[in-house]
Amino acid sequence: MVEDKGLVNHLSRLGIDDKMVNGHPAGLFVLFFTEMWERFSYYGMRALLTLFLVSTLADGGWEWTREDAMKLYGWYTGLVYLTPLIGGMIADRLTGFKKAILLGALIMTLGHASMALEGFNKNFFYLGLVFMILGNGLFKPNISSMVGNLYPDSSSKKDAGYTIFYMGINAGAFLGMLLCGYIGEKIGWHYGFGLAGVFMFFGMLQFYFGHKIFGIIGESPKEVKAFQAEQAKTEEPVEEVPSNIVRDRLIVVAVLMLASIVFFLSFEQAGGSMSIFALDYTQRVLDGNAATTFKWVDMILTIVPIGIVTVVLYALAKKIYKQYPLTIIFTAISFVIIWGLGLWKIFREFNSVQTEVAASWFQILNSFFIIALAGSFSKFWEKTWNPSGPVKFALGLILVGIGFAALAYGASDIPQGAKTASVSMIWLIIAYFFHTTGELCLSPVGLSYVSKLSPKKFLGLLFGFWFCASAIANFIGGFLGSTIDSIVEQHSMSYFFMIFAIIPAITAVLLIVFNPILKKMMHGIK
Repeated sequence: MVEDKGLVNHLSRLGIDDKMVNGHPAGLFVLFFTEMWERFSYYGMRALLTLFLVSTLADGGWEWTREDAMKLYGWYTGLVYLTPLIGGMIADRLTGFKKAILLGALIMTLGHASMALEGFNKNFFYLGLVFMILGNGLFKPNISSMVGNLYPDSSSKKDAGYTIFYMGINAGAFLGMLLCGYIGEKIGWHYGFGLAGVFMFFGMLQFYFGHKIFGIIGESPKEVKAFQAEQAKTEEPVEEVPSNIVRDRLIVVAVLMLASIVFFLSFEQAGGSMSIFALDYTQRVLDGNAATTFKWVDMILTIVPIGIVTVVLYALAKKIYKQYPLTIIFTAISFVIIWGLGLWKIFREFNSVQTEVAASWFQILNSFFIIALAGSFSKFWEKTWNPSGPVKFALGLILVGIGFAALAYGASDIPQGAKTASVSMIWLIIAYFFHTTGELCLSPVGLSYVSKLSPKKFLGLLFGFWFCASAIANFIGGFLGSTIDSIVEQHSMSYFFMIFAIIPAITAVLLIVFNPILKKMMHGIK
């Protein structure tokens, strides 16, 4: 493998361990596993939240109305995206990235532990949600910043580094929804909530014992500023961009953020109204060949991702075990547990008399399709067709709309006002496929364009606004989702899902119409 001299020099300047794993800094993979277990905990809990709230008291749930459950879901997911604004400022001004990540991980671990105690007192559940929101605010923005700091801006490997990190995010989300969802629904809700916290704790430990691998990155603001001041003496002055160009580009960023709000208020129905649809309106009890096929598919979906990340851990262990043994040991212990749980789940399903697909199972499809399709999308943009950002956003909106149109068609036979039904699960699978392809058109592209179009001195602020857009989308999505019962009562389930098909479609048409103007306002940025 050809050595990237610019990358090696960058690591050396910052005091970062220069050991490489598959051509990337070993530190990237420490962050990979830390983020993987944090996403495991977040998505594992999110997969259960709405289902737990609406389940009957006899099933261990709280028997909330769907409206109330969706409103709480909207508040929770919205605040999760809003607090990173504050967490980023705390890290920038007080703690540095490393301490913020560790503190955030500890607070989230306590949050999961508190939620696991909901059986003793309901207030533990609410306290857990508060801890999760606060901990995520400290954790989420700062670990992403550390990934970017591992590479010089000129490095061709920076995008690939973020892609590897993105795979860690989705591997964690996939396993969290698969295992926490299964255990929560089949064994007990508090076991699912508690399991999410166990792996957050392991992620915190492996980061703590390996934090020295990052050199000066993530240290206190005082140390970092001193280092940056020293570097500034040798850097060439940056050419100032004219104010009218800055203004035009910021307008484009604002338009893309508004489009992302429309996309994510629809997309985030996955943990809300789509979970309700999976629970109460989808035929999930299988028999005969269908049951056997599902068991084998579920086994493959369980073993293959765990196997892949185990190989990644082995590659990291070969490079850093001697210097950071506890980081590898704690990550290895977590993998022994995850293998045990995965094999137990497979054995239990193959020996069960009745095969019932967990309602939370469908949420894993998003991460599965991302892992399966991300490489193909990247190559398609690179070699076949690479349209402008607004057109890619329009494609994403159209695809998420198609997903909801498929759900609307699948739900067309559900009678007005029905509380339960037995629609084929194929419609949820089709919806998740189109939603994921839409996400791949919009989400990575959005981050890239915010980075390229924003003035460097406002970059942190603009990324903060991007998180705010996601927060707004989750608030609106949660409250729109809470209308599911009233809309089904007055119209139909099909009518409800068509709302989320039509709004993105209209937004997509507007983006395509205004694309020539927006391209001109980007002033050469592609």
